[in-house]
Amino acid sequence: MGAETVISAAAAIALFLMCAAFFLTAYRVVKGPTLPDRIVALDMLVAIAIGFIAVLAIKTGFNLYIDIAIALGLVGFLATVAFARFVLRQGMEADEPAAGGESPARKGVRQGKASRARRRR
Repeated sequence: MGAETVISAAAAIALFLMCAAFFLTAYRVVKGPTLPDRIVALDMLVAIAIGFIAVLAIKTGFNLYIDIAIALGLVGFLATVAFARFVLRQGMEADEPAAGGESPARKGVRQGKASRARRRR
């Protein structure tokens, strides 16, 4: 049993496991109960795609795939930051319950806005 056979078998097993993880994560993107759950699942999809590319780079020996994986990681990070800023700016929608109830800081911000609106009247 040569090293090439072991690498080929390990790559096949890794690709199978990542394929299963990809489908489970895609299910969470579609079914996710809240917007933050979907954002985390999308970030996980980027990580799985980077894993796919890395395994293909090892299996084929083509080093350009590593550069592509690094670029995808940077773009995925920027997308996650943009989604996080969007959630902070928009807040939770009315039909989406917060995971652990509303945080005291968020409640204070909402009460502060309400009191400023009353003072303007």
